[in-house]
Amino acid sequence: MNNSSLTSADSATHLKVVVVSLVAAILVVGVGILAKPAFSDGGVTASRLEASGPVIRAGKPTTTAADQRIIR
Repeated sequence: MNNSSLTSADSATHLKVVVVSLVAAILVVGVGILAKPAFSDGGVTASRLEASGPVIRAGKPTTTAADQRIIR
């Protein structure tokens, strides 16, 4: 039994590699799903962010003395 190379390994070694890969992939996906931040809105989980605070409005356009372009 020469299991030092993946090309010359037997089927049991290939099966072990596939199983370990699948377990690792499931763990990575599970951690990614659980790492999602949970936003709550009165006990109900919401999937969006809402802004709050004063509204800042833009003033009138001004020109600069250097190149006379309008800055908005």
